[in-house]
Amino acid sequence: MKFKKEMLLLYAVTDRKWTGEKTLYQQVEEALKGGATLIQLREKNMSQEEFLKEAREITELCHRYGTALIINDNVEVALKSGADGVHVGIEDTPVKEIRKMVPGDFIIGATAKTTEQAQRAEQEGADYIGVGAVFPSPTKKNAIRITLEQLKKISGSVRIPAVAIGGITYENADTLRGGGMAGMAVVSAVFGAADIKKETARLKKKIRETV
Repeated sequence: MKFKKEMLLLYAVTDRKWTGEKTLYQQVEEALKGGATLIQLREKNMSQEEFLKEAREITELCHRYGTALIINDNVEVALKSGADGVHVGIEDTPVKEIRKMVPGDFIIGATAKTTEQAQRAEQEGADYIGVGAVFPSPTKKNAIRITLEQLKKISGSVRIPAVAIGGITYENADTLRGGGMAGMAVVSAVFGAADIKKETARLKKKIRETV
């Protein structure tokens, strides 16, 4: 699926700890029904074989809704599952190395906490950058915080679009107005909601008004 910056508007990142009585598959489908524009499948404690099986199922689901799927960190799983791309952190495989291994339309996202990291990601062939944590994050308690001014500076330092991430909720999303990002990536604000479909739609409207 060809990358467009509009995909970043409401970027939903999975987290298995929020599944409760629902399966992750059910949760993702509810988020898609609510209008999530991009899904990232993140699994830190799963075997390669299990991750690949799940990635294939979620890829098929996302494509049925016309939405791209990004795999967190794992290039091999992304390629074998037919997913649309991968997102890598600062300590993961460099973007330039991934670019050599993947098809031309494969989407690569990279985390950037400084203008230097953002510019390097762009030069190496990233399609977008993830900037954060913009708020304290329940998912990554030791994440370095980024101020609104830093978000704006990092987003404005590159031509590729940026997505803000880290502790974003319906209540605080509009305080990022003027941050220069194309969208927001959320975890618990979507997957921790009692009614995922309804909350995704509500949050999407707020994000659209903010960006």
